[in-house]
Amino acid sequence: MRLADTRPPFAGLANLSWEALASLPTPCYLLDEGQLCRNGELLLGVQQRTGCKILLAQKAFSNFNVYPVLAPYLAGTEASGLYESRLGREELPEKENHVFCAAYRTDEFEELLQYADHIVFNSPSQLAKFGPAAKAAGKSIGLRINPECSTQEGHEIYDPCAPGSRLGTTRAQWDAAVAAHPELPALLDGLHFHTLCEQDADALAVTLAAVEKKFADLLPRMQWLNFGGGHHITRPGYALATLENCILSVRQKYGVQGYLETGEAW
Repeated sequence: MRLADTRPPFAGLANLSWEALASLPTPCYLLDEGQLCRNGELLLGVQQRTGCKILLAQKAFSNFNVYPVLAPYLAGTEASGLYESRLGREELPEKENHVFCAAYRTDEFEELLQYADHIVFNSPSQLAKFGPAAKAAGKSIGLRINPECSTQEGHEIYDPCAPGSRLGTTRAQWDAAVAAHPELPALLDGLHFHTLCEQDADALAVTLAAVEKKFADLLPRMQWLNFGGGHHITRPGYALATLENCILSVRQKYGVQGYLETGEAW
């Protein structure tokens, strides 16, 4: 279920006069630092209560000028490719650096190894091609899975679990790949799923049940599980208790470190 944000636009600028606004050079972006900090406190609270780690999804928000404002509330950054990973390493060098890409380029992968510490692959073939080099470089290796569970409403064209989607690996695809290449499981440290888009925690609960149904036997061997993005955590009315129960349940059952990738939540 998607909830409407009823807050008025630019509510955070209530104390900024028209004179001050008129003096700004245009075009420009106005960011409410106070609201960023309030959102950060909420996200930090989730981490403190559950033990999960929250990453900044740079594909959704990469205004690095405010990274120092966000840094106290973040465990690290999530990148969708080489240059976002480099940005995270340069601007937040003390933080974790995660990257997922549907297909990595051979001519860029060696440089990517200089920046990222967690690398997630989209398919068994990508894992087989680049995983050994990443493992040899000391990286934590993950595979994006497709739980084949759709919770989208109104924009199915963007649904990673839609029929025919090539985002993530289904259980059937994984089993076939392992049968052909028995060495693949030894490369994995974690699993990653990303199926939500600006949704509430009820959709996460449904998705997580599907993940466990399909992949529960793999989880005890993993060090971490990345819940992806699309969690609209800071939206009024968001079911924080449901989110936290999901995170704690997985941690208690399987002993894995949980990750979330927030973008629009900022």
